[in-house]
Amino acid sequence: MIDPETSGINRYAEKSLHIALKDYLAQPGDRFEVEVDGFVVDMLRGEQIIEIQTQNFSALKRKLNQLIQAHSVRLIYPIALERWIIKQDSRRRSPKRGHVTHVFNELVYLHHLMGHPNFSLQVLMIRDEEIRINDGKGSWRRGGWSIQDRRLLDVVESVLFETVDDLKKLLPDELPTTFTAAQLARCLKQKRPVAQRMVYCLRHMGAITQVGKLGRAYLYAR
Repeated sequence: MIDPETSGINRYAEKSLHIALKDYLAQPGDRFEVEVDGFVVDMLRGEQIIEIQTQNFSALKRKLNQLIQAHSVRLIYPIALERWIIKQDSRRRSPKRGHVTHVFNELVYLHHLMGHPNFSLQVLMIRDEEIRINDGKGSWRRGGWSIQDRRLLDVVESVLFETVDDLKKLLPDELPTTFTAAQLARCLKQKRPVAQRMVYCLRHMGAITQVGKLGRAYLYAR
């Protein structure tokens, strides 16, 4: 059991997935809920700050922009490779499958941090449970059901990105010399919005270049 270091900060304010990932990552000597430069960070391992974010990278922009100026920061992000949906007395497996490139759905908000010597990103491919309640306040896509909590079942794989080149390796080998976002999506077997966010991030990181157009679509090169 992890005890928070800072008074007034407690685990009851956190969701189950966030707590479970802290427990999974914890090593002897780690400190938790530590105040650093005016911000409370999830974990402090020696001189390295470890932040766990299960969604919404945009909420971290101010915090991380400041912390990386003087500290080594590692951002942990879980992606559900497999998910079970829990509704009252029912349990079913979601047809959706997570993919490591789904990190770009959030990285659009923090792409400028990749390449900074003090920043790294660790993606955890997980299996989890999503607990839903029928309170009428949830998304219309879920028929009004709200997501009450997420619970970690297993960590399947860990992928560490320390440099822009590490992210560039996610481009498939079979991709043509010049390519569109649609071609990238087909090679990845992912939906086009994922590929569009991927090329947006990689272009801003300098990993790919916009070299022209094919019809109405932009062409990119490594």
